[in-house]
Amino acid sequence: MPEAYIVDAVRTPTGRRKGGLSHIHAADLGAHVLRALVERNGIPDHEYDDVIFGCVDTIGPLAGDIARTSWLAAGLSQEVPGTTIDRQCGSSQQAVHFAAQAVMSGTQDVVIAGGVQTMTQIPISSAMTAAEPLGFTDPFTGSEGWVQRYGKQPPTQFRSAQMIAEKWGLSRAELEAYALESHNRALRAIEEGRFAREIVPLAGVQHDETPRRTSLEKMAELDFLFGCDRVTAAVSSQTCDAASAMLIVSEAALKRYGLTPRARIQHLSVRAEDPVWMLTAPIPATAYALKRAGMSLDQIDRVEINEAFASVAMAWLKETGYPHEQTNVNGGAIALGHPLGATGTRLMTSLLHELERSGGRYGLQTMCEGGGQANVTIIERL
Repeated sequence: MPEAYIVDAVRTPTGRRKGGLSHIHAADLGAHVLRALVERNGIPDHEYDDVIFGCVDTIGPLAGDIARTSWLAAGLSQEVPGTTIDRQCGSSQQAVHFAAQAVMSGTQDVVIAGGVQTMTQIPISSAMTAAEPLGFTDPFTGSEGWVQRYGKQPPTQFRSAQMIAEKWGLSRAELEAYALESHNRALRAIEEGRFAREIVPLAGVQHDETPRRTSLEKMAELDFLFGCDRVTAAVSSQTCDAASAMLIVSEAALKRYGLTPRARIQHLSVRAEDPVWMLTAPIPATAYALKRAGMSLDQIDRVEINEAFASVAMAWLKETGYPHEQTNVNGGAIALGHPLGATGTRLMTSLLHELERSGGRYGLQTMCEGGGQANVTIIERL
């Protein structure tokens, strides 16, 4: 089967809510990373086959196929199409999968996968509440089939995070200690310049704005979220504004344009389980991916698991036994933010650069997603 190669990967800094990137239109935010990829790699813009972007809550400035709009806003060829997909938090990781599958099928040679989210302008779940004037309050409980199967209480990420903390015996103090470590790792990475190669500065923002110099004492002062008794904002991912993108090509494109591949897509898969638990799917999805790839976690040098909540990553670590020292080594979404549709390729961009920095060979990425889903990607540094 033909291979899919990662040639380049870039991202904007993560702009904190109402921060340095909050005034930028989503199309211009997405255009920034697209333009950077095109300028850095020398492929004529009209010879790209497709642009696949992840995005959630596609209303307002995020509507109208933001992948296509971002490409055009970048001043690039009108001949190149774009498509926007929504697999909730895993949208841009799924964009990588679709791009890689297109290349591996032999139907396309040069594809950009990425994502964009402007959470200051379009807050999380905006699309879910858009139909309230019509009498619908969420996408679930108005469905007779859903209610018959799962009941009238809609699934929520906060409820899931609390359920996970209870099932895996994670106390508030343990969750907060994990969250503090995420911030400390991110701050260290910034100070050591570990993100310098992957970030394309924008609007005067040079570094991620979201990591905080906090303490366990400050975290202990926060109230619990929405009926939880262990989960607070301190142990949750941050809303933010960001875009990220990766250039994925075929072997034929490598030769045609004289490109040097930085990684190969070793494996890609997606699995799902109970949508009420919602955030636990990375655990079975990881086991499934390793079995399909014929690999073990011992072969994986670095892992990126999205820190939607501390309990999600901590449960995964407990179940798999994988070392925390090799997981989210430069901080996770608790510190670096979770720009929904852009997070998948943000994580993979950082994973690629970390493999290069550390000399590791294999990296695995997974993330929990709405609907009880989880993508898994394994990349091999070349």
